[in-house]
Amino acid sequence: MKKLRLVLIILALTAGIVLAQRRWGGRRYGGDSQFRTARTARELPSDSTGTPDWTNAVGFQKDVFTFARIRYSRESYGYGHGGASTDCPDSDLNLSFRLQQMTSLLVDPDGRLIDLTDEELSDYPWIYIVEAGSLGFLNEEVPILRRYLLNGGFLLVDDFWGDAEWENFYREIKRVFPEREPEELPMDHSIFHCVFPITLSKNQMQVPNYVTGEWSQSTGVTWEQNHVGDTRNVHFKAIFDDKRRMMVMICHNTDNGDGWEREGEYHYYFKEFSEKKAYPLGINIIFYAMTH
Repeated sequence: MKKLRLVLIILALTAGIVLAQRRWGGRRYGGDSQFRTARTARELPSDSTGTPDWTNAVGFQKDVFTFARIRYSRESYGYGHGGASTDCPDSDLNLSFRLQQMTSLLVDPDGRLIDLTDEELSDYPWIYIVEAGSLGFLNEEVPILRRYLLNGGFLLVDDFWGDAEWENFYREIKRVFPEREPEELPMDHSIFHCVFPITLSKNQMQVPNYVTGEWSQSTGVTWEQNHVGDTRNVHFKAIFDDKRRMMVMICHNTDNGDGWEREGEYHYYFKEFSEKKAYPLGINIIFYAMTH
């Protein structure tokens, strides 16, 4: 516990990026042509005072981890309250900065925006899908994602709430893996301890949008109340291959992306949700995926 406190104190002291967004939840480009055509995260404008930047050694610029966000082509059933671009680009760039700062991984100072049908998909061993409550795969995307994951790729799914949004994601992922079931992860799984030793319970790991988070100081509410079905209970689930390699990590009823996006925008939100929960979990997931 002393080590964890020290690391989190260091994280707080080095948090120098103050973002200036003033919207409920995360920024969303949705069907905006800029998001749909951009190749990298830094091509998109930030709703902040700036996002961190750094350089890697000459000759090793491509030998790095890159945050790769999937632009799913079809937003299907309308359950989700956002879309593929939610929290972008700030969440992608801020988490990348913290990852290179807090681990030994070399990290790309930019992020990649990529379609499942892109020929370069296999160049990125870790991909991210947000707002899976509105996710809908095109028919041609289903076998591509299946092949990518079975060949060693890793998918993180984040920020979707309630029963209806879960049912939408479950329906879509079963198109990819009809023979496999998501499994609830116990909190003693090594993914929760590989960099930061997370000792909180699942429900204590819930990250709300920043408005709900700020209000939680007086309300105690950390779940998003505008979703049908159970939103109070956090679920961390995974899908494994035949050798028990984790291929998919699913974060349901929580919004880690807002924790990364908001950085130091609100003191209480940052201290309670970004520093203690969203960043440690995000860093653990990526480090685990890249080392197992």
